[in-house]
Amino acid sequence: MSARPPKSVRSPVAAIALTTVAGLLMTGCTSTKSDSDGDKGASGIKLVSSGTIKTCTHLPYPPFQSKKDGKIVGFDVDLVDLVAKELGVKQEIVNTPFEGIETGQDFNIRKCDLAAAGMTITDERDKVMDFSDPYFNATQALITKKGQPYKTFKDLKGKKLGYQKATTGGIYAKKESKGLDMELVEYEDVGLLLTAVKAGKVDAGINDNGVLFEYIKDNPDTEVTAEFDTGEKYGIGFRTGNDSLRTKVNEVLKEARTDGSYDKIYKKWFGTTPQS
Repeated sequence: MSARPPKSVRSPVAAIALTTVAGLLMTGCTSTKSDSDGDKGASGIKLVSSGTIKTCTHLPYPPFQSKKDGKIVGFDVDLVDLVAKELGVKQEIVNTPFEGIETGQDFNIRKCDLAAAGMTITDERDKVMDFSDPYFNATQALITKKGQPYKTFKDLKGKKLGYQKATTGGIYAKKESKGLDMELVEYEDVGLLLTAVKAGKVDAGINDNGVLFEYIKDNPDTEVTAEFDTGEKYGIGFRTGNDSLRTKVNEVLKEARTDGSYDKIYKKWFGTTPQS
């Protein structure tokens, strides 16, 4: 599954002085709005709530986002913290169903400023939101209980394969399982999917490789038996037209790669530096 290259960076929309009445009218709309919506954040960037940058995600999805000791942590969290620091605000994580993120609905109702959810850039998602430059290379992988002989889709003929709702793993599974008499089982989140694999409710599960390799570290009775080169790239999502924030995030991501911050965060969560 090829990821669509992100749109080229566009110039920020110039700030427009609005009257109080016009501001109220804009607040009542649910369609795409200009960058002049919401409370004004640092550097002239408009944020949903003053003093915070709200990040939509769907838990759990370690090592990108998960709760540990009552705090939400992860690779994506640390990257957005770099943006928050640059803007002089704090990051607030909004845990929400992934379907609301990938359809763009959470942006329309102003639930968050951006979405950092281990989300692959796809053509369909690009129709309902804008994406940052790619920040992570991913691919699909297969997880099973240890010792199971499932390494290809053909091996799973007549078996049960679990996938997470509204994900590229599910799309890939539906495509590759055609004609194999395979039962596909959908789960609301990756935690439920992995529990099903571990408990033997499904014969295998499919999801992004980074998440599955993280899981088997603490669950040695499971293993990743195959990876599928889907050429996926993660992007941070934004409301369509929110060019000022998207441009700033791209600047921060570029700087992080230059000054070593990205490699440091990557090694913190994956134990190695990214391959060039």
